[in-house]
Amino acid sequence: MAGPASSRVNAGTQDVKFVRLLSFPSRNGHDDGTPNRLPANEPMTAQQPTPSSNTLHITLQILSIVFYTFIAFLCIGLPIAVLPSYVHDQLGFGAVIAGVTIGLQYLATLLSRPFAGKVADTLGGKQAIRFGLLGIAGCGVLTLLSAWSLNMPLLSLALLLGGRLLLGIAQGLIGVATLSWGISQVGPEHTARVISWNGIASYGAIAIGAPLGVLAVDGLHFSVLGPALLVLATLALLVLRKRPDAVVVRGERLPFWSAFGRVAPCGLGLTLASIGYGTLTTFVTLYYLERGWAGAAWCLSAFGVCFIISRLLFVNAVNRFGGYNVAVACMATEVLGLGLLWLAPSPPWALVGAGLTGFGLSLVYPALGVEAIKQVPSNSRGAGLGAYAVFFDMALAIAGPVMGAVAVHLGYASIFCVAALLALAGVGLTLLLARRARRG
Repeated sequence: MAGPASSRVNAGTQDVKFVRLLSFPSRNGHDDGTPNRLPANEPMTAQQPTPSSNTLHITLQILSIVFYTFIAFLCIGLPIAVLPSYVHDQLGFGAVIAGVTIGLQYLATLLSRPFAGKVADTLGGKQAIRFGLLGIAGCGVLTLLSAWSLNMPLLSLALLLGGRLLLGIAQGLIGVATLSWGISQVGPEHTARVISWNGIASYGAIAIGAPLGVLAVDGLHFSVLGPALLVLATLALLVLRKRPDAVVVRGERLPFWSAFGRVAPCGLGLTLASIGYGTLTTFVTLYYLERGWAGAAWCLSAFGVCFIISRLLFVNAVNRFGGYNVAVACMATEVLGLGLLWLAPSPPWALVGAGLTGFGLSLVYPALGVEAIKQVPSNSRGAGLGAYAVFFDMALAIAGPVMGAVAVHLGYASIFCVAALLALAGVGLTLLLARRARRG
């Protein structure tokens, strides 16, 4: 039986291990604020886990980085459900301006992707995340000033739009940087896991932030949102300050548009599959109204719950079966879900369709992402991730106007048929890409 001294030694050893696990020291063993740089020809072996690495250890490393994604999307979610009514009811502008206020953030994210990839590649993920968090803090300040300028609607709107621009750029920076940093931290062989946990963090944060924002504004005032964003960004900056700098790989880097061309085949598959998501989130309420049904929000809940469950259950599927195989299976499941939404005779069938759509779409992004990132060198990974994300942004941008036009002529049910056909085209494209990859 071990004595007290032996127990103290063992406890101390465990404490040291625990601290090392959470600290994730830099490659050169220092935390002096100097970016860690690898020579262009040096493999990143210190960042890659051995085959015997503990799964929990890897997951904790990933979670410690996607934490910043969670904070960013929590800040995106807080105002998203209350902004339209604020612009329309309190500032007195029309529905078009309310839509522009929401859409401006996504446009800023789309346009910032090349810049975000360059910052992540040249300065490192930590610095890119710092810039993003500062952007969120700036959005918080402008949102607060907008609330204080309520009696001057044009000024209030201008301040609000400025904040939305900063938030969109911040989303682009943090979205690319967390993926790039996470992959370099745990190794390219865990790319699918990094993308999967990053997605869980973003969707989970939106699901939490949106109702919290409604409760805060209903219980207090719109002016509480600005300080909330500022506080969350500041806390994240304080946590980030204690982390070692991310490794920056030296060497000649691909221009953004070169990376874009390399990831475009997989990116096009992502776009074809993701239009179904944009269609569901944009039009499910109007679809329910056309059918005379109630409870459209439950459709979105079914989609979100099944999306997250799928990522949690099958996080290792991409590594086991390959990105293309998983993408084909997932897109086929999505086609079934969208088909059910199209033909649903009652709300329960629509719920099943939404759930299948979320379950299928869940792993398309990481599955095709793994194959896309193989096409770019490690020192241009940020550019590749930024270019790949553009295709998801494009899907959301296309879904609204295209499916809206279809609905005007054929009805809202038909838009899910069109989305299913596009996803089916994505299945065909992915099969062609898989065949090309096998031929070498």
